[in-house]
Formats: sequence, structure tokens, C-alpha cells
Amino acid sequence: MKNKRKDSIRTGTAIVEFALVAPLLMFMLAAVLDGAMLLRYATTAGDAARSGAQYGSMSASNAADTAGMQSAALNTAIGMTGMTATAVRSCQCSGGSSVSCTGSCTGGKMLIYVQVTTRVTAPTVFGYSGLSLSGAIARTASMRAQ
Repeated sequence: MKNKRKDSIRTGTAIVEFALVAPLLMFMLAAVLDGAMLLRYATTAGDAARSGAQYGSMSASNAADTAGMQSAALNTAIGMTGMTATAVRSCQCSGGSSVSCTGSCTGGKMLIYVQVTTRVTAPTVFGYSGLSLSGAIARTASMRAQ
């Protein structure tokens, strides 16, 4: 009879321990899933920004095509809903001073740069009330046009 009683106590203890540990395990699982989702969105946003900047860097005419750079960036981010892309063209003289892209440089070649910024908000599995985690991700890529 003593063995049955000890087994019953052990089973009851295991159930209580599981009830105490299960919420912690679920929270840890949600945190890992959120971290993986944020990493996926951040990587995709960075790849999209680089793709848009790469399109703009191929030629001077592509550098002027901001809509094409934005389209190249957004087309790279397959499966990402809500992503936005902005593209900017800037020009500098070889000495590093900024100049209008319609102007010219005295004593040097004008260098054309493109910059693409992508923004997206990653969804979270769990709401973190104590943390200021919004899931907002922004990535920027800059390249010099050929």
C-alpha cells in the first residue's frame, strides 16, 4: 500500500511542476519564434534595399529612375506585405562636395550615388508589454552608379 501512495504523490508533484514550468516554456517558444520572424524580415528588407540600389547603380539612366529602384526593391521581397521603398539619387564632385545632379563639377568628374531605404513591420506572436518592441524594421543600401 505504501508504494501506491508514493506513486500518487510523485504523479501529483510532476503535474504541479509541469503547471509551473509550462507557461515559461511557452513564453520562451514565443520569444524564439518572434526572434526568427524579426530576423527573416530584417534580412529580406536588407536584401530588397540592396537589390534596388544595385538596379540604380547599373547606369546613370537607372540612377535617375527612382520608380524602377523602388520596384526592383519591392519585387525582391516576395511574401512581404506592407513593405515600402524609397529611392534617392545624389551627386558629388570627386573632392566630396555635394552638387546638383543637373550641374557640373569644376576640375573633376561628377559621381552619382543612389540610396534605397526599405521599411516593413514584422508581426509578433506575443505582445511584450514591458518592452518597446514595435517590430518596425528599416534597412538602407547605398551604391555609386557606374
